[in-house]
Amino acid sequence: MRRVEAGNRRPETRRSWRMQSEPLLSPTADLEETVFSDIVSSKGHATGVTYSPLEGHMSGEDGPKGARLQKFLASAGVASRRKSEELISAGRVRVNGAVVTEMGAKVDPELDIVEVDGVCVEPSVQKVYVMLNKPSGYVSTAKDELGRPTILSLVGEIKERLFPVGRLDMDTEGLLILTNDGDFANLLMHPRHEIWKTYVAVARGRLTDGDLSALRHGVLLEDGPTVPAKAEVVRVNASSTDVKLSIREGRKRQVRRMLSSIGHPVERLERISYGPLELGDLPRGKWRALNEKEVKGLLKEAKR
Repeated sequence: MRRVEAGNRRPETRRSWRMQSEPLLSPTADLEETVFSDIVSSKGHATGVTYSPLEGHMSGEDGPKGARLQKFLASAGVASRRKSEELISAGRVRVNGAVVTEMGAKVDPELDIVEVDGVCVEPSVQKVYVMLNKPSGYVSTAKDELGRPTILSLVGEIKERLFPVGRLDMDTEGLLILTNDGDFANLLMHPRHEIWKTYVAVARGRLTDGDLSALRHGVLLEDGPTVPAKAEVVRVNASSTDVKLSIREGRKRQVRRMLSSIGHPVERLERISYGPLELGDLPRGKWRALNEKEVKGLLKEAKR
């Protein structure tokens, strides 16, 4: 790995990425120090309480020669580490005015000027972790070209720029984690960690034991077979069935496609848990900061 040569010190008046009202990109999805800020109390007021659930994550340095560029971008909340690598490969990142496309490049956050699409990236000093009960009708992106309402409009009082850990489609409700911690998001979203996500779906018609067996063993979708899921009937209605479905994958509209494949299209869908984190009685359209135990629980689940 090579060290990017330091330039002049970062000027205080320079345009800063963290000061932008609009994010540069919409992220899709080896922790060493997590600095967590419990930014709100149960009433939504700022508390300023901070703590570190792990030792050593995102200190801004990988060692005496500085931080890897993609890790610095992730720690600053630009995107997950994988998405940051894509930005670097695409030539959208400059260090001290020079385009850098090498993954092994290192930077000193105190000396080097790092820019993405011409906007200066400042080191992030406060990490934010939020759970939102997403309503139907909102898209899980930072902004939408079609003018549809986005999830960020529901957390507008939070000054830090947040992005979702994974996505819920526009018509799906329920638990969605938002953060400015790119490494945390990448850890939770990485396919190898197979974190269970649980949904309750209102499916058209009545599911049989054979239907449940198919879901539990895996069904064939157009992009390949699904891994075995957990499935159980919660309630049988006059013309539909409430079914609880837990999956470890994160394909686009997967739960809807799984139920449609066995002849039971989804009429309503809500995510009620993500790993050990449960939605509980959080009102629809509202959010709250995660506490230390919840953050640690998610990290522990991802590392199993």
